[in-house]
Amino acid sequence: MSITDSGIQTRQIITKAVTGKGRKFSQTTHSIQPPDNISSILGCWIINHQYDATRIGDAMEVTGSYDINIWFSQNRNTKTEVSNQTVRYNVPVELSYFDSNVREGTAEVHAVATQPPNCIEATISENGTVLVRVEKEFYVEMVGETKVNILVAPGDGDDWADKAGSDDYETDDIDFEDLDPNMVIDDLDD
Repeated sequence: MSITDSGIQTRQIITKAVTGKGRKFSQTTHSIQPPDNISSILGCWIINHQYDATRIGDAMEVTGSYDINIWFSQNRNTKTEVSNQTVRYNVPVELSYFDSNVREGTAEVHAVATQPPNCIEATISENGTVLVRVEKEFYVEMVGETKVNILVAPGDGDDWADKAGSDDYETDDIDFEDLDPNMVIDDLDD
């Protein structure tokens, strides 16, 4: 416990708290080489999304992968097929809040895909590749040990150690059936 110049007592407590957080929305265009003779794209979807977050200095990075499935027609729309390609990504996320007092080695990082990867457009380019535009959004959070200063209010002399053995806080002998349930309702009407 320390006492400030004005006589106020303070304490430092070490506790776990959110020590950094941020959000990042991104769009990426992937170029995928499909089999020859594509007539049209019938659909495109993202599956098998996996990701993890790591701390990089005062920022965080989300790394992950997903599979892009493209359903397309061939031979003048007489035959269909599905092409699958795994894509890996790194998304740096700047922290909008960062507590530099976090104790080194105590930080845990967490990421949530608030908008999982989603195909918003798939087109055939002039050279025959398929361009797939994907959008995604992540919320990241860092939890670590940090110091918090608190004010200590002067007590009235009561000591919790004295009360631990007393019956002042026991409720076993109270008969709750004698309580008037309308008493609380009447007080609210005033």
